[in-house]
Amino acid sequence: METIRTMKCIHFTLLCAILISAGCGKSGGDNPAPPPAPPTSFSFSALRVDGRFNGFTYTNVNYQPVLKYTFNTKVNQATVNNALTIRAKSGTTVAYTVALENNDSTLVIQPSTALTSITQYTVTLTTLLKSKENTSLQSGIDVNLLTKIDSSRKFPAITDAQLLDKVQQQTFKYFWDFGHPVSGLARERNTSGDVVTSGGSGFGIMAIITAIHRNFITRAEGLTRLQKITAFLKNNAATFHGAFPHWLNGATGAAVPFSTKDDGADLVETSYLVQGLLCARQYFNTADAAETTLRNDINTICNKVEWSWFRKNNENVLYWHWSPNYNWDMNMPIRGWNECLITYVLAASSTSFSIPKIVYDNGWTNNGAFRNNNTYYNLQLPLGPAYGGPLFFAHYSFLGINPNNLTDAWANYTTQNKNHTLINYNYCVTNPQGHFGYSDSCWGLTASDIPGGYTASSPTNDVGVIAPTAALSSFPYTPVESMKALKFYYYVLGDKLWKEYGFVDAFSLKDTWFAETFLAIDQGPIIVMIENHRSGLLWDLFTSCPEVKTGMKNLGFTAPYL
Repeated sequence: METIRTMKCIHFTLLCAILISAGCGKSGGDNPAPPPAPPTSFSFSALRVDGRFNGFTYTNVNYQPVLKYTFNTKVNQATVNNALTIRAKSGTTVAYTVALENNDSTLVIQPSTALTSITQYTVTLTTLLKSKENTSLQSGIDVNLLTKIDSSRKFPAITDAQLLDKVQQQTFKYFWDFGHPVSGLARERNTSGDVVTSGGSGFGIMAIITAIHRNFITRAEGLTRLQKITAFLKNNAATFHGAFPHWLNGATGAAVPFSTKDDGADLVETSYLVQGLLCARQYFNTADAAETTLRNDINTICNKVEWSWFRKNNENVLYWHWSPNYNWDMNMPIRGWNECLITYVLAASSTSFSIPKIVYDNGWTNNGAFRNNNTYYNLQLPLGPAYGGPLFFAHYSFLGINPNNLTDAWANYTTQNKNHTLINYNYCVTNPQGHFGYSDSCWGLTASDIPGGYTASSPTNDVGVIAPTAALSSFPYTPVESMKALKFYYYVLGDKLWKEYGFVDAFSLKDTWFAETFLAIDQGPIIVMIENHRSGLLWDLFTSCPEVKTGMKNLGFTAPYL
């Protein structure tokens, strides 16, 4: 028995030894896991800019905004300056102050001096930011800021009448001081060199008449310039079946192609030129020999335009282009509603190459297909595309055609142009795309330069660019809204918009972009339509033409002046 008891003790002892040995091995099951490695990074958890969170892009920001970044650990303040920069779109860096809050887990940044108004800044925070434990920020953060508008007045206050005078006179300089030295015609834009525009020159002729009326220049000075222009058009300028090209060389008169196949006649641009010439003919109405010669030269130029030939094989529609090299390849019939009503009115008014009413009905109105009659912002729009299209539709033809109480079978043109303008205005006030800066003082979508190009802006093609010509050329339709816009452009944005030839072509507050260009077709309507609002001068001149009265009546128009 003693032997058996001794053997059991040996076996138990061995078993314990085996178990102890196993527990001490490298892969033993009961030993605790090694402690985790210390973190190498920390994370961002919240942002506030002037107390609000709006993602990482902020508009209408104060000039010394407070940015608060919150993290999941304490921040080492000594590493901030290496990790954070505030930089303007121009590349200029901005100094700032640094503080910590919330037990050092919230970083507070504020520019040391005021930022510039209407300027884009980027606040960049990189992974060079360290925590108190010397860990790195997990990923960088960019915050985009667009500062608010400086509403201070940039120029002394003047009366409304003085402001309108100033705008007309300054804008007139584009056509007077910058008119081509050889031909007197209007350059396409302030960067065009010798390239002049036929349509823009028609607007410029109307601007010269306005300038005489407003005593910016004398009648004799205006007459001399008109003599230069008409002599060049009569003797030097290229024409095609009497019609002018879109662009000309202002020194030689040669056609300058607008595009590859648009290298010949442009009937619409020709109509803008003829509109201006007829106004000049009616204005220079004395028996003086020089004025008589001017009238005769204008008649010679206008009567040579073969309006009916542009029906292309006697079709019941007018065509926009003809090329001596490509014939009718552009193939663009002139159909409404757009900027071309004046083309049909002048074609019907021609004493030598007139068109019958069927061309207007089948061509321009497309047998009534140009009607709209939908309602936008509680305003019914008789004609045209949705929301009316760009505002130059209500300007170019109506520099001469008086829309007041003008009707035909399709529309009341007072209603058409006023409602078109108010729809454009209400769209900008409503601002469905949320473009920074749009308001009841900053509105108007039309064709203009845009960053990197050119487009016909409208409520259905809104890229965030406002053109001053849109609201200012709408004075006859929206005098209160247009004056509010004018005061905003001049007094508030004047340091950025008001230059040697009036207001620059366009601007985008959301892109902090201000054009450096001036365009004849945008500057001209500003002068002319403000004058029509003030005195009706150009309306009275154009509609006093006997042939215009006859042509408009033949097309079915009625108005007190017909």
